Amino acid sequence: MTSLIAAPFILAQQAAAPSLDFRSLIFPGLMVAAIWFLMIAPQRKKQKEHQKMLETLGAGDEVVTTGGIYGEITNKKDDRFVIRIAEGTKVEVSKAFIHALVKKAGEEKK
Repeated sequence: MTSLIAAPFILAQQAAAPSLDFRSLIFPGLMVAAIWFLMIAPQRKKQKEHQKMLETLGAGDEVVTTGGIYGEITNKKDDRFVIRIAEGTKVEVSKAFIHALVKKAGEEKK
């Protein structure tokens, strides 16, 4: 009969939550910091550089699209560029699909 009386006390002692040790948070914290510095920060830097490049593009600049099409910008609109890809052939391309600047207007090819 005494074991039935002592059972709730035994269960209460086992159910008590362990105390939080700050040393157990060091490894996850280091992992988050490593992911930030190795993956997220460089990607954000690359995005900012690409956005700055898109803002400076203008008529006469030669660009390459994400599809691999080379062309010369003839006109700049709010959300897209008009690109001449051949004589008499112009296409409108969203700003999001400009991959890289090949040659700035007025510069010589190397």
